[in-house]
Amino acid sequence: MRGTRKSSARIVSMTDVARLAGVSAQTVSRVSNGSDAVKPDTRDKVLAAMKELGYRPNFAARALKRGRFNAVGVITFDLGSTGNLRALEGITNAASEHGYAVTIGMMNWADKPTLAEAVRKMKDMPVDAIIVILEHKPLDFDTFTPPPTIDVTLITTADSATCSTIDSDQYGCSRTIVEYFLEHGHRNVHYVSGPEDSIANGERERGWRETLEAHGITPPRVIHGDWQAESGYDAGLQLAATPGCTAVYAANDNMANGVMLGVKAAGKRVPEDVSVIGVDDSLKSVVPRLNLTTVRLHFSKVGRMAFEQTLEVIEGRRSGITHQLVPCTLIERDSVATLQ
Repeated sequence: MRGTRKSSARIVSMTDVARLAGVSAQTVSRVSNGSDAVKPDTRDKVLAAMKELGYRPNFAARALKRGRFNAVGVITFDLGSTGNLRALEGITNAASEHGYAVTIGMMNWADKPTLAEAVRKMKDMPVDAIIVILEHKPLDFDTFTPPPTIDVTLITTADSATCSTIDSDQYGCSRTIVEYFLEHGHRNVHYVSGPEDSIANGERERGWRETLEAHGITPPRVIHGDWQAESGYDAGLQLAATPGCTAVYAANDNMANGVMLGVKAAGKRVPEDVSVIGVDDSLKSVVPRLNLTTVRLHFSKVGRMAFEQTLEVIEGRRSGITHQLVPCTLIERDSVATLQ
């Protein structure tokens, strides 16, 4: 196994590191591979020698020897959303803890890429498995079959017959919100949606609608938003003028905050006149004195679990297709009034 070039004249080898550190080449190999069978003081000497000589392990050669790269590929179609960023954070943190690298592949959703195309490009990289973060459904979602030589895990609530999936429980999130409003005396709940092609929004809307219907309540007309606060503000103005509207469920916290501002701009109070709940708990670090009740979706935990189950497949400890949903957590603040 060879390392990186120290100068243009010579490539630094594992033997060079072993000679400088006063250990065997096998010990250097063990340190390079992250083995625990090396004493801490010996490991420190080897690492110091690597640094002095400018040596780095050749991962391609290591992969040929061990049969894997110790790397996973992550494909995302949109890094602009809170959920996708936090899921990626969970993946990279877990990967680092296990000594794995992460290769990120971005696909432009405007180009209407397919899952097959995205996976085909990523599997040609030095990765052992692939995780795909899905905000929208690619055209071939229902027909996609992963290559037999590499595991593919999808972060999505959409059902897949060929890939393992994991995501936050978007449907359960809506059920929690609607039940909370009804328990506080509200007779109906208005919904401000995210983009219509969003998988997460589709599940949240379905959960809202079916929970109301299960209580014998006819859901009011959906007001369509786009995840942005401005669309929430417009919805707030509209809902403030809607007779009998006392409860608003906005599909994310950006829009929920906009709803509250729109309601107040229309001359009504939150929560005394109109109560509001959002989703994702993303504003507490950017909005001072935040009083928005919300449901926290554990995006980072989803990313971590996606990596950990992928690692189990890589190491032969798991087989077959699994589907997991991570429960949400209600965060109570002061944006919901109890009606008599």
